[in-house]
Parts: sequence; structure tokens; C-alpha cells
Amino acid sequence: MISLKSEQDLVLYRKTGQIAGEVLTRLIPEVKEGVSTYHLAKLAEKWIKEDYGAIPSSIGQYDFKFALCSSVNSVVCHGVPSEEEILKNGDIINLDVTVKKHGFVADTSRMYLVGNCSEEAIRLSKVTRECLFKGIEQVKPGNTIGDIGFAISKYATRHGYSVVKEYCGHGIGKAMHEEPSVPHYGKKGKGVILKEGMVFTIEPMINQGLDAIEYLEDDWTVVTRDGKLSAQWEHTIAVTKTGYEILTLRDEEK
Repeated sequence: MISLKSEQDLVLYRKTGQIAGEVLTRLIPEVKEGVSTYHLAKLAEKWIKEDYGAIPSSIGQYDFKFALCSSVNSVVCHGVPSEEEILKNGDIINLDVTVKKHGFVADTSRMYLVGNCSEEAIRLSKVTRECLFKGIEQVKPGNTIGDIGFAISKYATRHGYSVVKEYCGHGIGKAMHEEPSVPHYGKKGKGVILKEGMVFTIEPMINQGLDAIEYLEDDWTVVTRDGKLSAQWEHTIAVTKTGYEILTLRDEEK
């Protein structure tokens, strides 16, 4: 069952989304050569708890122990922070944060480029962000989940990339995962019809090579099977009367 959020709900939800977005922005100067992904996760946890009085809601989800997922280079999603994983010049990394406050969960992620990255890595990150916004532009009452996925997949493949199909966006609200699922591929006019008050994430995972993935031995970290780069950007979106509102929009994007 899909829960619709009221305007009163959204007044609170915006505050939660702002916190999640601010955490990602504050991490920008911290993501640099020589820093461990463990350090970044602990920083995010400290800020969320102490500065915002909020809950880092990824901690405890499926026994996950950190306030963010850190997915470097060929890691598609769910990268586990580690003291041994030290960022180096040329890395690309996705940091994915979830925050709970005011009774709602906000989920968002962005890419970071470490030092001097290759043109291929920069392009992948840029196109993936554009894929996210191609999907967001389809959000309005009367459109469908399929419209979102179609727009994302069309844009990615036109630029020579592939879309990971095993993972998708999701409804979100009082719990991190709610109905509906939001695939990043699909057919126009197909799937759930969008209604005012729906809130969900759009979070395309775009691969430089093939869309095939595999799991590392930790049964958590997802990587590209061909070892090529993957990128992801994510926002939490509300369907409004006339279109959409990005609840996790950062000041740097306005």
C-alpha cells in the first residue's frame, strides 16, 4: 500500500531532507586523497547525531553499522566504510546518507571526485546526475513510474552507458523502504500512476560498461562484474499538485 503524505507531513519532511542534503554538502571538503571511508562515515554519524539531533537511519538496517554507504570506483552501491579503504587521487566515490527526524526518513546521495580524475570518470558522474534529473522531470500527477525509468534509461544508453536493473528507487516516509518500487528503466505509460502526496527516491546506478553486477564476499557490497566504473546520484522526491518537489535539494544545486 502506498502512503500519501499531507502538506502538514511535507512541512516536517522538508526539514529532514534539508539535514540529509547538508550532510552531503559538508562532506565535500572532507573527501580527499589519504582519507579513509571509515573516517567519512564517522564524521557523518557525529554530525547527524550531535549537530542535528537526528538519527542516522542506515545504522541497524540489515545489520549495517555505518551512517553512510561509501561506493568507490567499480562499487555500484552498498559500499561498506573501512579504515583500510583509503581514497587516492583519481577515485570517484558515492556517499549515500539516510537521516530520520520529525518522524520521516530522507535518503540522498552524491558523487565526489578525488583529485585529478580521468575525463571518462568525470563524464560518467556528470551524465549520471543528468539521468537523475531526467527522471525527476517526469514526476507529476498522472504520469507513471514507467515514464521515470524510460527517461533515465534512454538518456544513459544514448551516452553509451548501461543501467543497473537489480536495484531501484523506493517509496519512503516513516520507514526507509515503502511502496512503490521505482526502477530506472521502463516503458512510457506503464506502472504505478503518480499521485499528489507520494514520496519516493530516484537513484540511478549507471555503469561505464555492462549492466551486470556481482556481490563481494561480505554479501553486501555490489560491484560491476567487468570491473568498470559505476556512478549514482539520489534524491527524495515528493509529488505535488502540479509536479514535484526535491525534498533533499542542496544549496549547491539551487
